[in-house]
Amino acid sequence: MSVQTNWGVIYCPKVGVNSKDKRWQKIKNYLTAQGVSFDFVKSDGPASVEQLAAMFTQKKYQTIVVVGGDAALYNALNGIMALTDKVTDRPALGVIPNAYVNDFARYWGIDTSDYRKAVQTLMHRRIRRIDVGTVLYGNGSTKIKRYFLNCMNVGVVASIMSLHKRTKQIFGFRTLSYLASAFLLVFQRMLFMLKMKVNTDCVSARVMNLCVGSARGYGMTPSAVPYNGQLDVSMISHPELTSLFQGLWLLFTSRFLGHKNVKSWRTRNVKIEELPNNVKVSIDGWVIGNAEGEIEVGIQPESIDFIIPD
Repeated sequence: MSVQTNWGVIYCPKVGVNSKDKRWQKIKNYLTAQGVSFDFVKSDGPASVEQLAAMFTQKKYQTIVVVGGDAALYNALNGIMALTDKVTDRPALGVIPNAYVNDFARYWGIDTSDYRKAVQTLMHRRIRRIDVGTVLYGNGSTKIKRYFLNCMNVGVVASIMSLHKRTKQIFGFRTLSYLASAFLLVFQRMLFMLKMKVNTDCVSARVMNLCVGSARGYGMTPSAVPYNGQLDVSMISHPELTSLFQGLWLLFTSRFLGHKNVKSWRTRNVKIEELPNNVKVSIDGWVIGNAEGEIEVGIQPESIDFIIPD
């Protein structure tokens, strides 16, 4: 099969927004005006992105562009990785932010509000070969392997992601939705028993959240670098309410790791014992179903080409 020089573009409409695709029409018109050759498909939701990315990969497209956010990138990555063994067989991955959550795009300085700047970044095609995180977990009798660009969260952050999907329908606005979700969960201070092995440490503690990140992990792993072959790990233990608000302030001011209730590691592998049934797990903002048995998180260095700004 011949190599496709056209971009394979996957358009992911914002969930819960009835915009009649107006922004996508502007993006499509701008791509055409800039002389970009592309083929596009519209996804039925983030989950269908995986199948569409696999289709473009199978057809030998050299570039796959996701018009979406973190969850769409996560699903596109998994569609690519499932079909290829070598990084040289994988298309370059790019993004035009079009979602509520664009943490990975922001990490690279990709403009999340002006699609023209994002398109120009893609046209300049500066490639960075980056690491890919892996999560191996059980689901019934099956072992499932998933890949991530940003992070995996266990606990309160995953719960916020889950609750956000419901409160978004009530509050409508992204910021209000996240604030409402965080407010509800802060006062619950959901704790769970965590047992894990990281480096030489065997940890057993009651915690609010565990984040394993290749990138900044929504502020939870702010020192992580997605091209050093390492994972950053942050664990939030049980804070008092006043300490919790201080921690939230440090999170928003990028001094999160200095908080007394946060412990951090840098590693290549984390093993987590089976979690209680009510504990949420999210990967790149996508809340997964029941993760049964041991969860193993690892890193594959330099495993995907990502298009970044000059």
